[in-house]
Amino acid sequence: MRYPKVREVKEAVISLFSPAYTSSFPRKGHEPFAGYRGKPVVDEDNCVGCQTCANVCPPLAITYSDDSRKGVRTITRDYGKCIFCGQCQEHCITGKGVVLSDRIYDLAVTDRKDAVEYQERELLLCENCNAVITTKDHIYYLHRKLGPKAFSSILNLSLLNEKLRLEKPDDIKVEVTDGLKRKDMFNILCPDCLRNVQLKTLG
Repeated sequence: MRYPKVREVKEAVISLFSPAYTSSFPRKGHEPFAGYRGKPVVDEDNCVGCQTCANVCPPLAITYSDDSRKGVRTITRDYGKCIFCGQCQEHCITGKGVVLSDRIYDLAVTDRKDAVEYQERELLLCENCNAVITTKDHIYYLHRKLGPKAFSSILNLSLLNEKLRLEKPDDIKVEVTDGLKRKDMFNILCPDCLRNVQLKTLG
């Protein structure tokens, strides 16, 4: 039998009578160090649902699904998979949509489902083929970002009219019955349908 070394005995005794190095959470609140990267917190007023964070998330903790029938995009954030890398904050197009907080121990749950959060945004759909263009909040953000340059797009003009009600929607929207025509350019169309209209116009 090999007896322990004196150094190992000394370390064991010191460890036995030393206070715990870790925090006493949950009995006492945990105070992280400055710059600690914890739970990404979403700002509902600045998140436009553009899916950029989902595209750059390495562990796929952020996913999204579009429901064309309901016109809703659902963003799912699974903090059980999050590695707190900060990519969602760094690549957020608004710069304020998601920010890493110093909260981490709040994510300790007994059921994994409790670590999942859901977020919904209204979709912008093509009035011809019902394809998903993006979210309405995303388009409105681009309006504010681009300023007057945004009005070079017919899509932007149509959305501006829808938001401000400059004209009655029934007066400018024409139902597509026999294929896309030039007048349909003033409806909300996806890039593919708008391209088909322009090709017909040039042809």
